[in-house]
This record gives sequence, C-alpha cells and structure tokens, in this order.
Amino acid sequence: MGKRIAFPGSWRSPITADLVAGQSIRFGEIIIDDDNIFWVESRPAEHGRSVIVCCDANGKLSDMIAAPYSARSRVHEYGGAAFTVREGVLFFTNFSDQRVYRKEPNHDPLPLTPEGDRRYADLQVDARLGRMVCVQEDHSRKGEPVNAIVGIDISGTGKPQLLVSGNDFYASPRCSPDGSKVAWLTWNHPNMPWDGTELWIADVDRGGTLSNLNRIAGGISESIFQPEWSPEGILYFASDRSGWWNLCRFMNGKYECVIEMDAEFGMPLWNFGLSTYGFLSSDRIACTYNQKGIFNLAIIDLHKKMLTQVASQFTEIAHLKTTGDHVVFQGGSSIRSMMVVKFNTRTSKETVIKRSEDNRIDPGYFSSPVSIEFKTTDDLISYGFYYPPQNKEYDLPPNELPPLIVITHGGPTSCSYTSLDLKIQFWTSRGFAVLDVNYAGSTGFGRPYRERLKGNWGIVDVDDCVNAARYLVDEGLVDGSRVIIRGGSAGGYTTLCALTFRDFFKAGASYYGISDLETLTRDTHKFESRYLDSLVGSYPEARKTYLERSPFYYAERLASPVIFFQGLEDEVVPPAQAEKMVNVLREKGIPVAYLTFEEEQHGFRRSDNISRALEAELYFYSRIFGFELSDNVEPVEIENP
Repeated sequence: MGKRIAFPGSWRSPITADLVAGQSIRFGEIIIDDDNIFWVESRPAEHGRSVIVCCDANGKLSDMIAAPYSARSRVHEYGGAAFTVREGVLFFTNFSDQRVYRKEPNHDPLPLTPEGDRRYADLQVDARLGRMVCVQEDHSRKGEPVNAIVGIDISGTGKPQLLVSGNDFYASPRCSPDGSKVAWLTWNHPNMPWDGTELWIADVDRGGTLSNLNRIAGGISESIFQPEWSPEGILYFASDRSGWWNLCRFMNGKYECVIEMDAEFGMPLWNFGLSTYGFLSSDRIACTYNQKGIFNLAIIDLHKKMLTQVASQFTEIAHLKTTGDHVVFQGGSSIRSMMVVKFNTRTSKETVIKRSEDNRIDPGYFSSPVSIEFKTTDDLISYGFYYPPQNKEYDLPPNELPPLIVITHGGPTSCSYTSLDLKIQFWTSRGFAVLDVNYAGSTGFGRPYRERLKGNWGIVDVDDCVNAARYLVDEGLVDGSRVIIRGGSAGGYTTLCALTFRDFFKAGASYYGISDLETLTRDTHKFESRYLDSLVGSYPEARKTYLERSPFYYAERLASPVIFFQGLEDEVVPPAQAEKMVNVLREKGIPVAYLTFEEEQHGFRRSDNISRALEAELYFYSRIFGFELSDNVEPVEIENP
C-alpha cells in the first residue's frame, strides 16, 4: 500500500502526547554497591516522584523507597546526587523536607539530619569515621543561603559537623580510599562552575577535622570537573585549562594532563553527581567524551597515557560508573531512548537494565538527526541537528515543504544531544521538520565556543537560531513562511528574543521562559543570581543593557503569535515573568495563549501536565497556520485569535 499524501500537521502518529509524557521517565545518578546497581528515576506518572531503583545480581528490579518519599535535593535548586549506598544501606535526601535519611533493608527510613531550613546534596559515605560527607545549603538566615561541606553521623546522633565553609559554593566532596584525605570543588560569585572552580585537598584526622588545606588546581578562568581518587589514592579530574575539559591528575605533588585532545571529558555542573569516567583498575579508566554533541566510549591506559575508543551504538552517555570490567551508564542513540546499560569492556557485550520508555513504536515513525554546520555572524561556524519529517504512512504533497520548528535548548550553557527524544518525534511524525540548535555558548565544542556567548546572550544565540533556520530554507528543505521557534527556561528567553528582536519567525512557544532580565537577576535563586554578569554584564552597572535585551520592554515589536506555559511554583523563573509578557501581547492584540500549572516548578514533572502542554502547543499551531488536526485535542483559549 502506498503512502497517504497529506499536509504537515495533519499526519496521524502513534507517538501521542500521553505516550511522550507518561512513559518517559528521567534517569538520575547511578551508584554501584557490590553486585547491586542503583539509580534514580523521575516518574511523570507519579507526579514526578524521584524513586531509587535497584537491580540486583540476578537482574531483579526493586523500588527502594516507597511513596511519599522522593529522593531529590534542592541544593542550587537543580539538585542531583541525592542518594548513595554503602554495604546495602541506603542514604538519601527526601524532597519534601530536604532531610537526609538512612534506609536499611526491611526498615522504614530514619532521619539523620534535624528539621529546619537546610538542604543536602552530593552524599558520600566516609566509612572510616562512620559519617556522611556532603554539601549543605543553609536557608535559615536572611539573605543568600550559606553553602558548606559538612559531616553527618550515619548512626543518627549529633548535629552536622562543619568541615569547610567561607566560599559561595561547594561541590564534589570525595574521600580518598583510606579516608585520610578529602577533595572538593569550590567557587565564588560571579563565576558559574563552568567558568572557574578551584580543586582543594585536605588531610582528615581521626576526629574528622580537616588540616593542611591546599588548592591544587583551578582558578577564576579554569573549570575543574569530577575529582575522583584512583584505587591507589591518586586524584584525577577534568580541567579545561587547554580550552577543552581534558582528563588530568595530581600525582607526586604535580599537576599533569593524562589525555589531551579536542574533546570534552567534562560537562557543565548544573547538577551534582555528574560523572564521565571511572576506574576499571589502578591503570585503566573507562570514560566518555563529547565531540560536537556526540558522545564516545573509550578506555584509557594510564601508564601509556593512551586512549582507545570502544565501539558502541550510543551517541549520548551520562552518569558513567565502573565495576570490575564493566561500565554502567545511561545511554541512548538516534533510534534508542535513554536506558540504563551495563557494558562489558572486554567483550563489548551490552545488557540493557532499564529503558526510559517502554514503547514499541515502529522505527518507521522515527526521524534520524543530521548534523549540520552553518555560517553565522562574523563568518563563524555554529552547529545543530536537523530532523526531517518522517512517518512511514505519509508523504507531503508535491512541491510542499514542511514547516520548521527550531528548538532552543536551556542553560544556555548546555547542549542538544541525539538520543531518541519522543518530544521531537512527536513533531516530525506529524509532518514537521525540527532543528535542534547548539548555538554559541553550548558545551561539547570547547571553552572558546562557550565563551562566544559571554556578554552576548540574547544576540549571538538568536543570530545562530535565525541563521540555522535560514540555512535550511536556503537549502530548500523547509518552508520559510512557517518557521516556529520554541524553548524552555533560558531557551525560552532566546525564543522570546528571536520573536521580539528579529522579523523572521512566524510563531513561538515559551516554556517558563525569561522575558525580563532585570527581574530575573534580582529575583532568582543564589546559584544563578550572578550568572548574567558574564552573559550580559554586571548589574546594576549594566542595567541599560539588561533592559535593552529584555523582550518585555520591547513587546510592541512582537508581531508573531506566542503560547506560554508556566509552573506556578517556579522559583527559578517566577510566573510574573510570563504574565508581564502575556499582558503586553494581550493589549497589543497579538494572538496569545497562556497555560499555568499548579504544583509545577522549573520544568514540568507531572505526566498530565506534560501531555496537556504538548497537545496545547500543537492545537495553537493548527489555529495559527490553519491545518486540520488528526488528534482529538482539548481546545486552548487563544486571545486575539
């Protein structure tokens, strides 16, 4: 049977909004304890509850914490590393009260930290002293919360012991194998951890007190990532001193690079507990590195300082951990959604432990990404992934070009990857083309590429999105009269800037996006409170620039329809940001829709809300561009239709 001919947007697809929302769990950090593998998964079907799951030696999966417990930290608001395991005993930060709990098999969780306004993350057991070493964020006083590294008695007695304090931020406390030393990362305003961090080590006495504190690497313009001790007590880490996050070590009192190449062995520390390498033995490391948004798996011989790439099907790899000859990680590719994988480095045998999506969609509905490079402002090169429309049952009418949806990733210091994303396939299987842009400032392309965004946020990222879309239009791949831009958080800011300051995009969708930079820098949380110093300029000295780059103050220039989605408990980008923009559009008479969601914070976690937002966006475009829907979608109130 031949394919049906139909206009884009009207193609029927098995990739429904409910499928995207309800079955797409998100994986967090991985911990290995003896023969057991643990990880966190955020489940939209359970209103975003973060559940610790264990896979035992026999492959049996078990939930380790029951509702209402949820292993999720709010340190830096983005959290991460909210649990660890030692000899079968589980320790985790509970989301609702941010207390640390101890959970033994067949027992209820026991709180280890007192009630109050303190949060905990980056948990690690110090077995020698019977305590937990972690990051504490104290919200009990007025002004900015105070961050520190503390020790917590794992028996449940006593108050947290202050170990290191005085700087604005701390991360990655790591005890040496014999417990005699501890390493950690620290940085101060206005730096973000990908701008510059310091790596410190100290001796630990029998009472748990630190002495001989010594900075061994890093600074205000060198970013250090993932300090880890080797089995024999040598400290390894990734540093971008060369312009790339390359693997280094501190040995015999000297700092040296182990592998130097144009690749990223680190990533921006938005969350605690990120891991790109682990030790297979004292002389072998398994690692993953990122080149232009594509991840590779490799083995490093530490004696020869030689890297050997390992053939694998994965193009996105995260939270890598090691055990024996095996690597455990989260992996995905253009035809495989993210999954927890155990990979034998000797035999290349792959064992899938858990999939993020339990779907049986025919690959004939999946679009494969095409990596593109395009010229942008000042004759520079930027990057993206292009997804053509794909549905095994449909084709476009002759001479019909597909509408294009440009995706602007968040961060903005982040990256778009190529693992199977049903949110992208939702669009391509309905006849849309999608362009996922790794605009200047994205990671995976070296420090100089990241720093092209410095002082230029709202300019070069927007230029890249426009030039990427224009490149596809000029290539005759998409319809230039139906180009849409969408994004969330910082991507929402780029989206709103593109719609306000450029006359190119015909419609847009903002998910908890930023419209007023001044309000953001005054109202946002501590971790990002000085982020805009590097992206825009120091505030209030550069207030004029903040206003000039805020779409809200120039909303009269906006002439394209926009749909807004906003969580009402969002502390990163408060609802007032969206409401200001909506009100201006409403008064101007531009088509606008505004959907709010209770109990949602920065990023939607509930499956019903994720599904509703996706369908609402599709409905919005159908009314703006005048195509019929094959889906039965609940209408959205569009003002000024």
